[in-house]
Amino acid sequence: MNYSIGDVSKMLNISISALRYYDKEGLLPLVNRTGGNIRIFDDTDVECLKMIECLKNTGMPLKEIKQFFEWCEEGDSTIEQRYELFLHQKEQTKKQIAILQNALERINYKCEFYRIAKQKGTTEVPGLREELAMKFLHKEAEKDTDNL
Repeated sequence: MNYSIGDVSKMLNISISALRYYDKEGLLPLVNRTGGNIRIFDDTDVECLKMIECLKNTGMPLKEIKQFFEWCEEGDSTIEQRYELFLHQKEQTKKQIAILQNALERINYKCEFYRIAKQKGTTEVPGLREELAMKFLHKEAEKDTDNL
């Protein structure tokens, strides 16, 4: 199946300018063009774009993403490099998830704190901070004791 740049943009929620940039940077070397130089994307290109977005979402720089696709083009001789790249990115992603999970716990604590404070009309509710800290921030306290 073939898709226009607009089709792909809508399908993957990637701006047309980003798609053009990826192509310009060599991340989509297999994208075909019409005689009028208009990009025509196929299912393989769409899968490549999904991988680009996946890796970008984990914080991988475009330079490294481009290297990955170059290794793919080189073939089986680069399987080890690709495997190591994904192992490294997996660890980086786990670290990001842990950081975001900690942030979410703190935000949940504040949401509940301010919900109750709003209900009571004051932030000076006796014992509220301690009670909510035990409920929402206990993992943080456990981590602190694990590191002793």
